[in-house]
Amino acid sequence: MPFYHKVGEIPRVKHTTFYQPDGKTLYREELVSSKGFSGIYSTIYHHFLPTAVKSVKELGHREDDWPEAPALYYHCYTDKSEKKGNFITARETFLKNHTCKISCARVTEDTNDFYRNGGGAEYLFIHHGTGAFYSQYGKNTFGPGDQIVVPRATTYQLKFDDFKNNKLLIIESDTAFEIPNHYKNEYGQMTEHAPYSERDFRPPEYTEPKTGTGDFRIVVKMKDRFFEHIVPHHPFGAIGWDGFLYPFTFNIKDYHPKVGRIHLPPPVHLLYKTRSFVVCNFVPRLFDFHESAVPAPYFHSNIDSDEVLYYVEGDFMSRKGVEEGSITLHPGGMPHGPQPGKTEASIGARKTEEYAVMIDTYEALQPTLAVKKTIDKDYAKSWL
Repeated sequence: MPFYHKVGEIPRVKHTTFYQPDGKTLYREELVSSKGFSGIYSTIYHHFLPTAVKSVKELGHREDDWPEAPALYYHCYTDKSEKKGNFITARETFLKNHTCKISCARVTEDTNDFYRNGGGAEYLFIHHGTGAFYSQYGKNTFGPGDQIVVPRATTYQLKFDDFKNNKLLIIESDTAFEIPNHYKNEYGQMTEHAPYSERDFRPPEYTEPKTGTGDFRIVVKMKDRFFEHIVPHHPFGAIGWDGFLYPFTFNIKDYHPKVGRIHLPPPVHLLYKTRSFVVCNFVPRLFDFHESAVPAPYFHSNIDSDEVLYYVEGDFMSRKGVEEGSITLHPGGMPHGPQPGKTEASIGARKTEEYAVMIDTYEALQPTLAVKKTIDKDYAKSWL
């Protein structure tokens, strides 16, 4: 995260005694650190031991592999999936490799369960719906277009205001979602040429610590395995914390795009990086201003990465047939570009009105059975 944040009560000096109001019971200090002790970290003070677990059992999960998926261009309509459920059970993976999973979830019901991804960080894009993200760090309210970065091993819940129309795009990474270094100066502050500033990011708000006791169920994911942990105290029992590691929110409509005299490539739309892929935001912007500019993207062979686009809303100027909630996959090693007529139609256009999330992975992605069920069978031939 780009700045230090403090919430609630903490002692003046860390790693010193910090007593609860009875003057005898210590708050339990927990250091949550990244990259061993050399990355960003936060220090949390709990009412109870964060390690207490009453029982553990493994939960089953459904295989979603499609090993015979051919090497071609893909387009699928994620809104045609019939899978429903709560913010945990509604998740359906569409694309994956060893370092990245791209899923969607249509959340149709509530749950009192908690969730923790112990094997990776998560990026939650709120396509539709309003509500609040709760964690041991506090509360992050959300609405359409919000993008919540969830550090690895964060225990959280999503509470929606209603269940009429909720949709999530979820990206899992085995390494953290980070702000690119070239957007920051040597002091860690955002530079003036970055597409956002510190004031665009929303850290957690304070919530009163939950000190209830009983049986609280946490669904813990470790790589591709799921476990049920029953804990004796409410997971959100922190009296306070401080540091640089916490969930934060950024809305796609706060991304400030760059424009050029001729067409600029996708790195200018960069939002976050991980060790194995990048995430970009495409937003409304003016087109190129050279008198002979071709605004539509040129044809491109990206030999080192796969390109995925999740279409959010607007007029997608280089694609035919895509809808809100569409996902396209253009595998590395195969040329991709505008469909017939789209290049010519872009000439002379002043601007584009589109919102989309792009993921470029350095390892090839494998389509799952969810893609097979929602596939646009004509997409691979749409350049004829």
